[in-house]
Amino acid sequence: LEELRMSKTKNFDVQSTFCVLCGRPDDCPEKYGEKRTYVEYNLTVHYYCLLMSSGIWQRGEEGEGVDGFLITDIRKEVNRAAKLKCNICKKKGASIGCVAPKCKRSYHFPCGLQRECIFQFIEDFRSYCWEHRPVQEFTDKEPRGASQCTICLDLVEHLPVYTVLKSPCCKNAWFHRECLQYQALSAGIFFFKCTVCNNKDKFQKEMLRMGIHIPERDASWELEENAYQDLLHCYQHCDVRRCLCRKGRDYNEPDSKWEIKRCQSCGSRGTHLACSSMKSWEQNWECMECRSIFAKSGKYRKRKKRSLATSEKANGTTCLLEEPPPKSPRQSSGSPRSFLLQSPKIMCQNLSPCSHLELPASNRVTMSLSPVMSNRNWSLSLRHKHLREKRREVCKILKELKAQVKTKTTRLNINAENIWSSALKGFRQRIFSPTNTIEVNFSNCKNRSKTNTSAASKHHFFQLLMLHLENSALFEGSSGKNLSLDFQAVKENLYFEAGKMIAVSLVHGGPSPGFFSKTLFNCLVYGPENVKPALEDVADVDVAQTIKMIEDANNLSSLQATLQDCCEFLTAAGCLRPVTALCDKNMLVNDILIYHVIKRITLPLESFRQGLKTLGVLEKMQMKPDVFSSILCHKPERLSAETVCDLFTIHSSSDVNKVEGADFWMGYLQDVENGESVVTLEDILLFVTGSCYVPSIGFDPEPTIKFLHIRYPIGNRLLNCLELPITKTYQKFKNIMELTIRNTLRVERK
Repeated sequence: LEELRMSKTKNFDVQSTFCVLCGRPDDCPEKYGEKRTYVEYNLTVHYYCLLMSSGIWQRGEEGEGVDGFLITDIRKEVNRAAKLKCNICKKKGASIGCVAPKCKRSYHFPCGLQRECIFQFIEDFRSYCWEHRPVQEFTDKEPRGASQCTICLDLVEHLPVYTVLKSPCCKNAWFHRECLQYQALSAGIFFFKCTVCNNKDKFQKEMLRMGIHIPERDASWELEENAYQDLLHCYQHCDVRRCLCRKGRDYNEPDSKWEIKRCQSCGSRGTHLACSSMKSWEQNWECMECRSIFAKSGKYRKRKKRSLATSEKANGTTCLLEEPPPKSPRQSSGSPRSFLLQSPKIMCQNLSPCSHLELPASNRVTMSLSPVMSNRNWSLSLRHKHLREKRREVCKILKELKAQVKTKTTRLNINAENIWSSALKGFRQRIFSPTNTIEVNFSNCKNRSKTNTSAASKHHFFQLLMLHLENSALFEGSSGKNLSLDFQAVKENLYFEAGKMIAVSLVHGGPSPGFFSKTLFNCLVYGPENVKPALEDVADVDVAQTIKMIEDANNLSSLQATLQDCCEFLTAAGCLRPVTALCDKNMLVNDILIYHVIKRITLPLESFRQGLKTLGVLEKMQMKPDVFSSILCHKPERLSAETVCDLFTIHSSSDVNKVEGADFWMGYLQDVENGESVVTLEDILLFVTGSCYVPSIGFDPEPTIKFLHIRYPIGNRLLNCLELPITKTYQKFKNIMELTIRNTLRVERK
């Protein structure tokens, strides 16, 4: 038998390393399934090629042939496919056909993947060609732009294309098809679910329909032998400063004074009973780290405050220290659209622009602070109001800077799928000048409508660019971000380009970044030598933990022991020094923070500052730091009916209250904000201006509204003018608005 097997191996044809169905030698299990070779049959086949072939079925038992496919049936299928030509590569052997009625396309499995066909790994294993493949439905409420793929954390654009899939159970969850396929192969049918909401049934059903293969096996991490063995070990080490056990810190003798007791809070520290003067196992013990956390958590202060409130209530006095439970925003006791009483900007022939403050006292809307309203909500409201005032001032400054921009244009050809590389190429081209008017052409978007103006493309480009920068490797941190240290980026001068892009975006009508930390902003404005960073500026978890341990040391010996443990880190930071008193730790922590957050990134910071000098943006930041922090350190507020109402100027020859349809317009904005419409406030703004956000510099020209005797609303993006029809009833006005806006944006997106 051994000689017979050896002779068969010698006679094994070299061509048998090629799949008998697709004719390719590729061995890529993620794409084509496992490549299996059977020497005794002189046969090699990809598992997916076999599953998807149209003329073969599993007629054998599970262990018979190739997973139930009989060898004779495979030979017959190869002979059948040899007569069919692939519609993609034009070679013979196309064993897979589209199941759509009257479609006669045939293709190899790898060719089908390349041409974006869909293969369903369920039931009778159907295949659909590129023309008849199933697609996901995109509603008018789908958000535009891009978001993070929650698997690879890279940007994914919200487009109805083959390479992008949206979650059927989560409204804002988008994925790369390739990421989902790798996730499915790793997780298997028992663990593959939505990474956002953990829905399994609905998510798997949709992904199978869209051609994601989910293998019927356990997850890869469950199949690894002894994968969780470390979790079965209990921590057995005495961590007190002075261990009394002569047999060492790792010695553990149950039911004795040398038994190791673990911290009841974290379980990752231990002590011998005798080392902590504990008489029995039943006594609770907490390590120093947990004790310091609890001491600073404010539990004792909260308990004291609660008792104070109780005593005040017992005396019959209302306790104003207690915050009320969360409630919906309170409305004044009048019309639910109270903000509409505040007159929008009106351009009248015989009247000067009027504001809410110029109305008679009897017509003003007055609001008194309810005693139920918490101080925190009131201060938050004042804070938002203060930010809005600062942003209005920023708008004026940016308009002054825009005076440098000339009418000469520079065209940027942008690939939306690779926004950073194409933007970098455009900004580095020889003819590019920040003082030229920028026009954007999305070279890879075949679905761009002719109605899309250059302004709309430019708004979309800057929005994608700022989103990419926020999530790029040039910055680190969660919400408020600092510059990271990337030597390759320093070498390629990417920090300068990032600063330049942000400056150009601000002056040319793009969105503000809104993700700068206060420390980064202060370094840019006041200079790094005048900034004191905080612990929350440290993005590296290990470094932050080391600093925290030094900060929490409560005696000199524990401080010296901690410094000894992190000696290498302190040496690298240039902060290694003899410590003779506990108070020395404060200066040490400050020096470590300055090194890690500021000194370490001196080169990136200087390069970034040089980029921000473009068009004089940095100079204005240094002149008005508190104003610019409102757009660089804070995200813009969500659009509201009041914001949109104030954004537009109504052109009329009479008072707004007498204009037909003006009340309908204001009421419609409130309905949209309350979710009683199929469109959003962003859709309305996009319909008129081509932008779904309000630029920091504002719109040029300023948005206006005209009421005309027309049948349908018209959004003139060149003039930022919204022409509205005058109707007899509000319902008719609302229906016409929704029909026009929804259909117009749907055509653009398709």
